[in-house]
Amino acid sequence: MKLRWTTAAWSIIYLLLLLSLQTPFSIVTAFLLVLPVAILFTALNTQSFILHIAPVWLIALLIHPIFLLFAVYFAIPGVVMGYLYRKRKAAMQVLKFGVATMLVELLLLLMISTAFFQMDLSAYVDEIVKMTTAPLTEIGVEGNFGGQLVGPEIDTQLIKDRTLQLVPFAMIISSFLMTVITHSLARPTLNSMGLSVPKLKPAREWMLPRSLIWYYLIIFFINIATVNSDNAFMKTIVANATPLLQICFMIQALGFFYYLAHIRKWHPILPLLTAIPIVLFPPAIIIGILDLAFPLRQAFSKNKR
Repeated sequence: MKLRWTTAAWSIIYLLLLLSLQTPFSIVTAFLLVLPVAILFTALNTQSFILHIAPVWLIALLIHPIFLLFAVYFAIPGVVMGYLYRKRKAAMQVLKFGVATMLVELLLLLMISTAFFQMDLSAYVDEIVKMTTAPLTEIGVEGNFGGQLVGPEIDTQLIKDRTLQLVPFAMIISSFLMTVITHSLARPTLNSMGLSVPKLKPAREWMLPRSLIWYYLIIFFINIATVNSDNAFMKTIVANATPLLQICFMIQALGFFYYLAHIRKWHPILPLLTAIPIVLFPPAIIIGILDLAFPLRQAFSKNKR
C-alpha cells in the first residue's frame, strides 16, 4: 500500500514538473524531469508504469500539446535509466547510458528542428547574444571575452561565434548534469521505497582512463598547429575538447585527494574543500594528470607503511 501511494505521488510530481516548464522555474525543474520517470519505471512493472504515466500524458496533452512533447522527450532517458536500475547494473553504467541517451536526443532534436522546422541556430544565438549584451552596451561595460577585450562597443559577433562554437560542449555538460542529478536523487529515493540500487564507487576509488592523457596531448598540439589557422572545424574540436578534458582531470584530482584523506585519516571535509582551489585555479589539474600518468597513490601508500 505504501509503495502504491508513493508511486501515485511521483506521478503527480511528474505532472507538476512538466507544467513548470512554462514558468520562470523551468531552468531548474528541467533538470528534474527525468527523475520521476526513472523512479516509476524502476518501482513498477511495465503495465503499472504505463497506467501511472498515461493520465499524466493525457492531462499534459489537454493543456497543450507541447507539454506532451516534453513528457515524451524526457521519458526516454528515464526509461533507460529505470531499466538499468531494474537489472541492478553498476551505477557508472547507468550514468554512461543516461548521458549517451540524452546526448543522442539533443542531437536528434537539433537535426529535426533544423531540417523540418527551419530553425536557424545561428540566428537564435545572435538574438540571445544581442538581448544579453544590450544592457552592458548601454552602460558601457568593459571586460574580457575569449582572450579579447570587449569595451563599450561590445563585439557581439565575437560572442556569437564563440557561443556557437561551444554548443557541443554545452550539450555534453547538460546531459551529464541531468544524469548525475537524476541518479543522485533517484538512488536514495528508491532505497527509501525498499528498492536497492547500486551506488557509485567511493570518490577515493575514482580512476579515469589513462588514455585521457594522450587525448589531452593530441588536443594540445592541434591547438598549437591551428593557432594561426582558419580551420574552423579543428578549432571547434579544440574549443570543446579542452574544457571537457580539464573537467575530467579535475575529477581525477578530487579523487586523489579523497584517497589521500582516506589513508592519512584526515577529516572528511578536507578533500571536499580541495574542490574549491581545483575549480578556481585551473593549473591544479596537473594533480589529476600526474595521478593518471604515475602511480602516485601507490607511492603515498608505501610512504604510510
